[in-house]
Amino acid sequence: MDIETLIKNGIMIPYCISWYDGENNYTYYLSNYNSSEDMIINALRDLMIKKYDNYIIYIHNLSGFDAIFLLKILNELGNIKPIIHHGDIISIGFKFNSYNITFRDSHQLLLASLRNLGKSFAVKTLKSIFPYDFVNENNLDYIGSIPNINYFNDLSREEYLNYYDSFNSNNWNLKNEAIKYCEIDCISLYQIISKFSNMIFDLFSIDIQKYPTLSSLAFAIFRTHFLKLNTIPSLFGKIANDIRTSYTGGAVDMYIPRPPKGIKLFGYDVNSLYPFVMKEYPMPTGKPIQFFGDIRKIDPKAFGFFFCEIIAPDNLKHPIIQTHVRVNKGIRTIAPLGTWKDMIFSAEMDNATKFGYKFKILWGYKFEPKNIFKGYIETLYKFRINYPKSNPLNLIAKLLLNSLYGRFGMEDNFVDITIFDNFNEFKKWFKVYNEDVTEFEELGQKVIVKHRSEIKDRQTMLYGNLETHNVSIAIASAITAYARIHMSQFKNNPNFNLYYSDTDSIYIDKPLPQHMISNTILGKMKLECILIDAIFLSPKMYYLETIEGKVIYKVKGLKHEVELTKDDFINLLFEKSFLEKTQTKWIKNLTEGNIEVRNDLYTLKITNNKRELIYNKDNELINTIPYNIDHDKEINK
Repeated sequence: MDIETLIKNGIMIPYCISWYDGENNYTYYLSNYNSSEDMIINALRDLMIKKYDNYIIYIHNLSGFDAIFLLKILNELGNIKPIIHHGDIISIGFKFNSYNITFRDSHQLLLASLRNLGKSFAVKTLKSIFPYDFVNENNLDYIGSIPNINYFNDLSREEYLNYYDSFNSNNWNLKNEAIKYCEIDCISLYQIISKFSNMIFDLFSIDIQKYPTLSSLAFAIFRTHFLKLNTIPSLFGKIANDIRTSYTGGAVDMYIPRPPKGIKLFGYDVNSLYPFVMKEYPMPTGKPIQFFGDIRKIDPKAFGFFFCEIIAPDNLKHPIIQTHVRVNKGIRTIAPLGTWKDMIFSAEMDNATKFGYKFKILWGYKFEPKNIFKGYIETLYKFRINYPKSNPLNLIAKLLLNSLYGRFGMEDNFVDITIFDNFNEFKKWFKVYNEDVTEFEELGQKVIVKHRSEIKDRQTMLYGNLETHNVSIAIASAITAYARIHMSQFKNNPNFNLYYSDTDSIYIDKPLPQHMISNTILGKMKLECILIDAIFLSPKMYYLETIEGKVIYKVKGLKHEVELTKDDFINLLFEKSFLEKTQTKWIKNLTEGNIEVRNDLYTLKITNNKRELIYNKDNELINTIPYNIDHDKEINK
């Protein structure tokens, strides 16, 4: 299914909806109905027949777009059962006239654009082009000249001319083209999902319809074909909360803002960092054993998560142990100097001692080390190596390789959903269970409530977690710790200066030795670019200029269509400087069932959330140094 929208008074309004069942297209166009809601209701009523009972309807980006327009109407028509996790609508079960269908977000299974997926899966019907910005409420039946190239998104002049030549100059029909475009999207998605489903079943004998997300599918494949029974511990309660404090993610830092004139920088990425460490290193398995005191005095090879007093060396340029601290009225993950207490993975502790860190083990949890991912990673990586990027098996392998890890780090706190017929019913219930409510939305006369289950919580306290979603924070924390260990070889290295590092990338002023380079071997480095200039302002905020003259820039939170210049980045190097840019933002409103399009002001400026900034006498940023923290994790001024 697909929905197309126009903008009226800053609000997105559906004007075309299509669905395709493998044989026939069914399309509904706004000029044939009294309202958008009336149009969508007709489309849904036509679906709710015996032929489609228990069918799954895939919509690409249901959670981020289409669900906003559908949920309210579905709720008014019949009974809904949405699955929502971390704000994402994973799926919507819908019952009407005694028939059931389920809406699923195909983007949760295939994390790429519909256009790129069509190319990767080499389907017969590829996503077409359309002048989105041309459509308004007054021209839905427009027939005339072809809209200007400015109404198309990301379209090259050559592509536009080819499109232009396919019509007579004055017979372009908006209604026909919109319907064609919407139907092609549905057909293309149907072909992609069908091909993906068949390939997964042929490879692994698994039905994708049982798994709404890529991480759940990856885990099903791993569990069915590669995991031995009772290997991964089921963690909940205090032990899970304790270990989660060690889960600090990838290390992203800006060290030196700009190279001297004439100095080239070399940008490298690790070839599949997380799959590499999953394949190479033992993971925490078996039943955890809690201990108190220094376990290493009794068991020198003890493996697990240790709560320690940590003493960082005073002279370390790039500290490698991360922790959570309060900075500028918010919680930030930093790599500091100083002395503090924290939970740490034993392998990361052992690696840090090589850099001069000292540890006093106070208590913790001991696990059994076991390599559990080797077969899974090796099997999928063979597909990546043996098939070119043009083959869908390459994409499938890439997606499955990178999606398994995230499953283990999820918080096992899927909320329950209850829908009340009116607000008065909700108010009565809320007086009793208000502490369990996490969020609620009004959908017309009804109220949809997200809440913890009192019964489930009581069972958890008494008997442990009776409902599991196959998560293990110990596995996730170990994987990210191993990744930080791997990246630590590029920090405090006397052979080069490190300017910037991300989870799996570095920018340095000397080329790496050849034995560290490979485009095909897991864990080796790939040379991504050679730079004649670079400006690093903050984590995820930089400007790059390659030797080929290509300009690359990134600002987290700012859409890339917002144009920035080199001078903008240079000016931001000066203390207290800032830059304001306007960007389009979508404000989603489930209660009203619409999306507001708003122009928001975005302020760019350097932040000192991760490291202390060093300025010269001209107030220009020239360097950074690590923060130093005390026992209470407060930054020493």
